[in-house]
Amino acid sequence: MNMMVLRLGDDIIVIDAGMMFPESELLGVDLVIPDISYLKQNRAKVHAIVLTHGHEDHIGALRYILRDLNVPIYGTRFTLALVRKRLEEAGLLDSTTLREVIPGRLVEIGPYEIEFISVTHSTLDCVALAIRTPLGVVIHTGDFKIDQTPVDGAAFDLHALAKYGREGVLALFSDSTNVERPGFTPSERAIVPRIEELCRSAPRRVILSCFASSIHRIQQVIDIAVRVNRKVAFVGRSMVDNVEIAHSLELLRIPDGMVVRPQDIRGFDPKRLVILASGSQAEPMSSLSRIAVDNHRHVSVDENDTVILSARIIPGNERSIFRMLDHMFRRRALVYYDNSGGVIHVSGHASQEEQKLILQLVKPKYFVPVHGEYRHLFRHAALAHQLGAVSEEIFLLEDGQAIEFAEDRAYRRDPVPAGRVLVDSGSLEEIEEVVIRDRKHLSEDGVVVPIIAIDKHTGKLESQPEIVTRGVMSENGQELLIGAREVLMKTVAESSAVENSDWGVIKEKIRVDLKRYINKQTSKRPLILPVILEV
Repeated sequence: MNMMVLRLGDDIIVIDAGMMFPESELLGVDLVIPDISYLKQNRAKVHAIVLTHGHEDHIGALRYILRDLNVPIYGTRFTLALVRKRLEEAGLLDSTTLREVIPGRLVEIGPYEIEFISVTHSTLDCVALAIRTPLGVVIHTGDFKIDQTPVDGAAFDLHALAKYGREGVLALFSDSTNVERPGFTPSERAIVPRIEELCRSAPRRVILSCFASSIHRIQQVIDIAVRVNRKVAFVGRSMVDNVEIAHSLELLRIPDGMVVRPQDIRGFDPKRLVILASGSQAEPMSSLSRIAVDNHRHVSVDENDTVILSARIIPGNERSIFRMLDHMFRRRALVYYDNSGGVIHVSGHASQEEQKLILQLVKPKYFVPVHGEYRHLFRHAALAHQLGAVSEEIFLLEDGQAIEFAEDRAYRRDPVPAGRVLVDSGSLEEIEEVVIRDRKHLSEDGVVVPIIAIDKHTGKLESQPEIVTRGVMSENGQELLIGAREVLMKTVAESSAVENSDWGVIKEKIRVDLKRYINKQTSKRPLILPVILEV
């Protein structure tokens, strides 16, 4: 979740506006976005939001904050195409000004002159920003790695950074994500030999999952499929949307006749197919999660299918991902999820040697590590100190903390309001209000506790389900209970044994089905807490 504010007198620009998914304990929260109280207080001073690239942790908050902060959005072609899709879904496209920028060009925004510098990362059209101010140039790298052989041929413009380094740079804000990794991050092309080997030798279909924004990865898988005489199919909303956007902009090359529609997958020769699916982090109800438990309309995992998880396992998602992979193993699929047998995933972030190179090229007066956990920022600061490339001072900042740059010094200012805002069903509530929100939720809509006993061997109900309610029942309460019990029994009966053995999956299905039924009958949205007894 990324956002940075640059202020010169009464003129403000915002760099990126990202979101993040909530921790598992934040029940009922869909996503988390930055608190923009400071920007709302200074609304008239904000000139624009400038985007470095199109990952959700850099653009995902736009659809929410633009309701309070309607300013122009600057970004590259692919980045704005992703933004346009999201704003259209939110009904904000017609009221928002989108301004496309071309890497290497200068753009004036208020008193700022900004050069958008091409960088390499794990998606398309990524840029660093060189922002010229009366006090000097501020460089923000965005997310980057230095890929010497980029898939799309768009090289990292190191010459531009070196030029600013020779002229003198006031401050550098640089990506810290992979500071704990020595050496260089491998090129995106490093995945080709192993994935091509797996696709060529696969006895049946190949199901590969990567981040839907990894267009370079998707391009290489398509190229591999051509070479091994297989077709490709795209499964999952985000995968389909991003592929369509990149292809429409001619940024993704797909030969004619290469694509198999999802609805045609079951009837297609499994020995001639590669399926690209979203859901690499085992998100609930994502395509790959549903495929794993045989709950996808068009795709199932069968014995000797090859499953490739070509994505980093994000910390916090390990249990969900490994549970999903266990389902694949139970179906006797051939599953590959790490680089132990050959490279199937590479990072999009710079390792230590690349971070050193940027510091040495830019030679900033002041350095602020960004993008990472605090330990990453700390270690990036230590790396810069050890290198001796920063002439004045290194600052470690946390959310809301501020620096002021003056003619001859830089110093910390009083912090501004910052933090996280929780997004729940279209409403915005500050994290401090979570308990109040839950109590209000319970007082208005009540709670429903469905209790079911499931045979761990067959996945079938062992007895009639029980339903306990508080704050939901009305004068027609018995009819509501009877109907809810029928919905509950139907949900379990129509689920596979594998789904019923995975408590996370069956609980989510029960929540969705019961909430829909009760809301239809009562217009209430109670808190539903399924209890599963395994016998």
